[in-house]
Amino acid sequence: NRQYKTQYLAVMPTNLYGPGDNYHPENSHVIPALIRRFHEAKLANAPCVTVWGSGTPKREFLYSEDMADACVYLMNLPDEKFVPLLGQDRNDGLPPLMNIGVGHDLSIRELAETVKDVVGFEGTLEFDASKPDGTPRKLMDVGRLNAMGWTATTDMRSGLAAAYQDFLAAYK
Repeated sequence: NRQYKTQYLAVMPTNLYGPGDNYHPENSHVIPALIRRFHEAKLANAPCVTVWGSGTPKREFLYSEDMADACVYLMNLPDEKFVPLLGQDRNDGLPPLMNIGVGHDLSIRELAETVKDVVGFEGTLEFDASKPDGTPRKLMDVGRLNAMGWTATTDMRSGLAAAYQDFLAAYK
């Protein structure tokens, strides 16, 4: 930014989900994978869906359209609010970076139960604790963005319902 007199701000999103996601059975992320697995189990009248790990790790998720909204919000900030974010007056060497997320997390168990409900799977949910859990907690500090006036507007259940509708439209 200093060298070329530009005004670029990097954004760092938390885990994203939503329309256009990758629902591949072997290489998708947790939310699209759960949507697909619960949907397929529902169609097959399966008695149970097994999720890897204990279900206790916590993750933060942001609906993709909220991510887009946050980016537009930042791009439309007036100069007096945007320029200080660039850090041109600092000498700490840190890049201009803004975390984007919802500021709260939920356990994988809570997520799986919500996806199960949204999809309408009536079987049971089991966790295979012999499989890895990964990092116990991943939660971003979004206080700076919230203090500027932006917060995500899509609650988890509504976002999952929209993602499930996207899945149904894409994978008939």
